[in-house]
Amino acid sequence: MNTEKETHVSLWVWIFALHSIKGGQWGHCMGEECGSGGVQTRTIWCVHREGWTTHHTHCQHMDKPESQRHCFKVCDWHQDLFEWDVSDWGGCVLVPFFANELLPRTAECITAQHGIQRRKVHCVRTSNRTTVTSRICEFFSQKPAVEQACLIPCPQDCVVSDFNSWSLCSKTCGAGLQHRTRHVLATPMYGGANCPNLTELRTCSSPVDCPAGEGEYQYSLKVGAWSECRLPHPKDTLLSGRTTVDFSTSHSENNTVTLHTHNPMSWELEVGYQTRQVRCTRSDGKNAMLSLCTKDNSPLTFQACAMPKDCQTSDWSSWSPCSKTCRSSDLSPGYRLRSRIMTQIPVAGGKRCPALEEKEACNIMGDLLPICPRYVWRATDWGECRILPLLSQQDRRQANISILCGGGIQTRKTYCVQVPDDSAPHHRKEVSRPVNARLCAGEEPPSAVQRCSIPCQHSCLLSQWSPWGACLHDNCKEPQGKKGFRQRRREVLWESSSPLETCPHLVESVPCEDPVCYLWQVQQEGRCVPAKSPCGPGTAVQREDVPAAHCEGDPPPAELACEVACSADCVVGSWSSWSACSHSCATKNAEGRQSRTRTVLALPGKGGKECPAASALEEWRVCNDHPCVVFYWEASAWGPCIEEASMDFNGTSFGNGTPTCAMGVQIRKVSCTKANVGPVISKRCSDSARPETVRPCSLPCKRDCIVTPFSEWTACPATCMPGNNATAATQSRYRTIIQRSANGGQECPDTLFEERECESLPVCPVYRWRTHKWHSCILVPDSVRRGLPGPGEACGKGLETRGVSCVEESGESANMTECLRWAGPLPPQIRECRVACKDDCTLTTWSKFSECAGCGSSRSRKRSLSGRSKKKDHCLNEKSYPLEETETCPCDEFLSQPYGNWSVCILPDPSAPGSLKGWMSHREVKECGQGLRYRAVACIDQQGHLVDPTLCTDSGYMVEVCHIPCPLDCKLSDWSAWSACSASCGSGLKIRSKWLREKAFNGGRPCPRLDLKNQVYEAVRCHRECSQYEWRIEPWSICTINTVDDLPACGEGVQSRKIRSKGTTSGEAGSVDDSLCDQDEVPPRAQVCFLACPDDCVTTPWGAWSNCPLQCDQGTARNRSRHILRHPASTSPACPDLVQSEICILNSTCFTYQHRVSDWSTCQLSENAICGQGSRLRLLDCVRSDGKIVELQKCQQFGLINKWKLSESCVVDCPVSCMLSDWSPWAECSHTCGHSARTRRVLQEAHEEGRPCPNQLTQTKPCPVRPCYTWLLSDWSPCTVEVCPAPAQYSVFTKVWNDVTELSCQLTCLEGRSFETTGRQARSRAVIIQVMENQGSCPHQVFETQPCKGGKCHSYQWRTGGWSNNVRAVWCQRSDGVNVTGGCFPQKRPTTVRHCHPPCMKPFSHCTPSGVCGCEKGYTEVMTTHGFLDYCTRTPGVDNNKKADVKTNSGRLKPGPSQAQDLFNEWTLRPVGPDGRVKLWVYAVTAVGFILILFIIALSFLVCKPTKTTKTSPPPQKPLTLAYDGDMDM
Repeated sequence: MNTEKETHVSLWVWIFALHSIKGGQWGHCMGEECGSGGVQTRTIWCVHREGWTTHHTHCQHMDKPESQRHCFKVCDWHQDLFEWDVSDWGGCVLVPFFANELLPRTAECITAQHGIQRRKVHCVRTSNRTTVTSRICEFFSQKPAVEQACLIPCPQDCVVSDFNSWSLCSKTCGAGLQHRTRHVLATPMYGGANCPNLTELRTCSSPVDCPAGEGEYQYSLKVGAWSECRLPHPKDTLLSGRTTVDFSTSHSENNTVTLHTHNPMSWELEVGYQTRQVRCTRSDGKNAMLSLCTKDNSPLTFQACAMPKDCQTSDWSSWSPCSKTCRSSDLSPGYRLRSRIMTQIPVAGGKRCPALEEKEACNIMGDLLPICPRYVWRATDWGECRILPLLSQQDRRQANISILCGGGIQTRKTYCVQVPDDSAPHHRKEVSRPVNARLCAGEEPPSAVQRCSIPCQHSCLLSQWSPWGACLHDNCKEPQGKKGFRQRRREVLWESSSPLETCPHLVESVPCEDPVCYLWQVQQEGRCVPAKSPCGPGTAVQREDVPAAHCEGDPPPAELACEVACSADCVVGSWSSWSACSHSCATKNAEGRQSRTRTVLALPGKGGKECPAASALEEWRVCNDHPCVVFYWEASAWGPCIEEASMDFNGTSFGNGTPTCAMGVQIRKVSCTKANVGPVISKRCSDSARPETVRPCSLPCKRDCIVTPFSEWTACPATCMPGNNATAATQSRYRTIIQRSANGGQECPDTLFEERECESLPVCPVYRWRTHKWHSCILVPDSVRRGLPGPGEACGKGLETRGVSCVEESGESANMTECLRWAGPLPPQIRECRVACKDDCTLTTWSKFSECAGCGSSRSRKRSLSGRSKKKDHCLNEKSYPLEETETCPCDEFLSQPYGNWSVCILPDPSAPGSLKGWMSHREVKECGQGLRYRAVACIDQQGHLVDPTLCTDSGYMVEVCHIPCPLDCKLSDWSAWSACSASCGSGLKIRSKWLREKAFNGGRPCPRLDLKNQVYEAVRCHRECSQYEWRIEPWSICTINTVDDLPACGEGVQSRKIRSKGTTSGEAGSVDDSLCDQDEVPPRAQVCFLACPDDCVTTPWGAWSNCPLQCDQGTARNRSRHILRHPASTSPACPDLVQSEICILNSTCFTYQHRVSDWSTCQLSENAICGQGSRLRLLDCVRSDGKIVELQKCQQFGLINKWKLSESCVVDCPVSCMLSDWSPWAECSHTCGHSARTRRVLQEAHEEGRPCPNQLTQTKPCPVRPCYTWLLSDWSPCTVEVCPAPAQYSVFTKVWNDVTELSCQLTCLEGRSFETTGRQARSRAVIIQVMENQGSCPHQVFETQPCKGGKCHSYQWRTGGWSNNVRAVWCQRSDGVNVTGGCFPQKRPTTVRHCHPPCMKPFSHCTPSGVCGCEKGYTEVMTTHGFLDYCTRTPGVDNNKKADVKTNSGRLKPGPSQAQDLFNEWTLRPVGPDGRVKLWVYAVTAVGFILILFIIALSFLVCKPTKTTKTSPPPQKPLTLAYDGDMDM
């Protein structure tokens, strides 16, 4: 297969003199079969060097490229063998960076800048992932893009701090250097400007001259780099190094001397040497003696060193199983790991360890893997509906919990399960094993709380009793006996879907005799028709209304005898209606009676029929003669639904379609009850009205308890247990009840939570380091020492080493890798030592430490000088050679100190372990009361080191009792009394209210919506009778005729009646004052009456007026009529009109009526409900057109249909309190010095007046403070001198890192908001030059960054100072107030120098701070009409000590005045303002002075008038011209 480089060669160029050969691109690979047998061709032509094509003979044929080659023909089935291998996109880089150029920024970047990112694309074999030519994959699909555009944040320039103060002069005499430095605050990013120099130098000189000779030259020590550490020659080692004798058995008989024998079970170090070049250089560049640069004889050119050892590792372990064990939808690959362990620690700069862990992708496609399981939320059945959580604290104490109804809430538990495979059988209720809720974290859990309602039993709303009926047989279809019953009934008015409570009886009956089910009822037809003459006896025809088959006995006659009065007969009116019955029932002492009357309308004449006696004008009859003994059927409440084997109902569902499991019956007791007495025998009650005692019902289905299978056992610790662990590890599992048992179903199991101890874990192995004896001190070999400058004596500093091995707890040797894993840090194997020289100070060995006096005391040890060292001065320096050492005694006493802050107050968990795993608990979690708060305790030994906290306390905590204040709900008063009805007449509302007593506190239930008076109210409908008093009238008296002499008593007369006012609600007796009744409707107490005389026409009284039209139309009339009872004699006048009409007048003779409704009441609930479904009501009135409210029957009489809705359903929102999940278990400490946390989530937000959710959804508790091993940074050591290696020259410099405490964590921000969570800290190191010569050989300044947390967003802004002599300071300031260099946009930098335009070129002028030209002190500005300076004139009265030089003073910037001048200026009058204009008072003084001069001249002229006047002309004066510039001060 050709490589990609070969296949892409498409142009060949050979230049021979004037012509060259060029080749075209290779064509497609052609061939009969797929594979490597294909052929590619291309065109070759000869080209002149000027570009035109010529004949091929002009080119040399020996250099002609080939025009045909073999190739690999790609076919369609190769598509599965090759694919594109695409790497991840690289980082986004600025476009100019690819061309190694940075374009200058001309505009400020707002959000982002354009960049580009690239990736690698290769065509690979799918079998072994080897790369092939891209043309193969291009044959099947287009090559993926290798670069794309991207956006990166705006450039961030380097930001540095201000310079610190100048250092002291480097020389105390003569000329030296001073420096000052600054540090990097933010490194350049995304193409920002580089950092400026961090160091600034300046020369300095001391007033003290250097001593003679020293000031002439300066000497510098030039030191080269150390060479690599190398072993000495074996010969040198045998002579001067350490030797070890091998006493082990060997095939050789002679003991051989070996060097550094390596025991595989221990580690040894080798000591070598290293050298460097050192020379002393004079300031003029010449070399000098080394002694001029050094003060002692310490060797500078050689030293002992430890031989480096590279890191060594074991072989790779086998690959771990692939992390991807199933096929998921995201097609992400899995990974597998392999590792190796370190078998040799790198020593003395040896090669660092390579990666000890390797990771590679696996199961990329995963076609053969099973499908990954899915996890979903499941929920248990809803619990019972509960209303108690909705009640406030105040209501709970007052409510009867057992009868609560209406709206409530019900809860359930949610849990996570693995979705079963589709092939698994589906049961009636899917039950799966619960798993950890974190597996369902990606989905929203189902709601755990929902609204519900408990139906309220509505009280029976009954109608009034109907009148007593006739005496009827108990069964009219089969009448039996002579006894019957009279009954009255009432109805249930409330119609609701909610169940009714047991209503009282609806039928009452009384026994009676001679019952009759059907009676003949007749209706008189037509008038009485005389038989022979116009008057006298006759007949009237009547008709029966009841079919003859139902009535017993003979029917009434079809004709009745009657009589028509003759002209002289007495005429009597028809009977009135029967009056009300005087008693409702009959007793032994009283019976009911009622009467009716008739009146005489005409007196008889001579020979006529006389009027009946007065007693015959009134009739009485007995009524309500049934005894006052009432019987009714009393029914008890329905019993429970019981199973009845004999019952066989067809079908298994009721009318509502609800399926039932079995049919049963309900039974109740029915007994005949005598009113106000008690049960009697059943015969006393009507059997037809007997209620049913048995009815069918549906038996509730049995429900077995359903629980999930047990969850998996929680994991046991995977690692070994250290030592003798006191607490054994446990694991647990649980299961969840998802359906409670009911109606005799199988009960739930008792065990929902199980716990067991983990199987015995292996005890962690115990290994320890064993250190061998220190070997003798090794120096640099003599051969090396003699060949280099320095002392030749075999003494001085060296190194000594010791071996280290690993042993088990039993003392047996072990592999070194075991100690690396289990035994902690490696003990030091090498240390500095010293071989005493002849001139060294010799001391005795240290004595033993003195005895300790107790905890907190100290112990000491001593040594002394020996030999000649006692007399040497430098040996007597105790700082260099201390003779006594003191250290603190080891102590087992520990000190406990509080660490960190107190935790929040944590309430005790009232639940038993495992109870939360079962059915959803219905208790309310207490959020207040007594709890505990914790504070970690740091246990410290006498050296101030942290130790295990259990050495100080049992738990590692300080525990303190705390209290969380309980929430106080909003409290309202009790209901006030009902107000009066809002309507004085008719329907209205009456109101009662509650007012605020205490507001909510500490998260208690809030108050309901209050009005402006801090009240809530309830309104119900009411009705007030319009006429509580009415007129009661008695019958009319006899018509009294005013007769004169013996005239007959007939004609017109007067009759009267008594009228009383009486309350409509009062009893039969008692009258009230007449003023309480409506005076406009008082009935007449007297009226004209008429008794017809003999032979006159007699008519009946007028009948009722007919109804006017409903709308009282104009022009309509109403009528009333009467008929003739006695025809007049022939000599008497004719009968009057029998019909009378009158016009219908609105609100006089005619009225219209309409319905009117009252306002709605508030939503009315059942007495035992606090929220839920209710209704609001209003009342209906009938209103007459004149505004008077009348009975509803009036509107019904006129056929008005009520279109108003008098009731409608409504909902009172339930005050649902916030509901929270249980606290999660305390999390393990994420860090041994951190905190443990637990969380909970909101299951139901608060609604209406429910208690709001607490703010605390997360609680933290400090972890026990155990020793945390971390890097502890001390303060920086004093600045040391390092060397700059250069090829030929060396220079001394100092590199200083800025203090770590100054570092601030910064984020990359946009408009004050960050789009990253990790910030950056920067630190820098400035280069401080000590000697100016050869400074170019010093390194560059460096800076570095590290990630950090808790960063801040910083913005930068230009700041300016005040103008001073047209110059001001401009600097860049960070948002936290730090002055910086960089960060601000350069193009927006304000100007620092202010110039006058045009320039101030006039003599004695200069540019003022206000930007206009002004005059120097002692001169006054004279301005042009355009406001510019014309010239400067000397101010009168000002003495100029020095004459101004026009050449030197013109247009210059004057230096600022001194302090004395400032004081003088404050107390002197300045005629010119700061803007260069003459002040107003100057003109005023000039004018006053001019007038004063004129006055003095005039006065002098008058006083000293000369005798002779001579005319003299005044000398010509140049007028003073002042320019007015339009200022108001002029």
